[in-house]
Amino acid sequence: MNFHLIHFKRNRFMIKFPCIIISVLFFSNAFAQAPKPVPTDAGKKVYLKSCMVCHQADGAGVPGLNPPLGKTDWVTGDKKRLINVVLKGLENEIEVNGEVYANPMPAQPQLTDQEIADVLTYIRKNFGNKASAVTPAEVKAMRGKQ
Repeated sequence: MNFHLIHFKRNRFMIKFPCIIISVLFFSNAFAQAPKPVPTDAGKKVYLKSCMVCHQADGAGVPGLNPPLGKTDWVTGDKKRLINVVLKGLENEIEVNGEVYANPMPAQPQLTDQEIADVLTYIRKNFGNKASAVTPAEVKAMRGKQ
């Protein structure tokens, strides 16, 4: 074989090889599994059924009666306190974002641990909130302390 022909084939391979590698890397990243977001569809269903009447579809609540669920420490703060609000309800006035709310919240003991975890996760990740998920195990632990 002629030296120029070998040199040409080698250069052609040198050009194709990086293109193949880049293509493989690009397509493998394109089809790679992204981290799975916490599903909130189940929580939205519970919210629509059990919470929306008082807290409204947009989570804004009703001034003076039912507090908003967005951007408040009551929702994004201590998970245990939030779980207890759902399990035991609230009878006392509370202050949320500088406004007082007086309407009592009834306990929701009929909801399963999974349903409470789902709805609280939904609330903590919607209405402008970006808080961590609530797990059924956390709800179960709090229910056991009643």
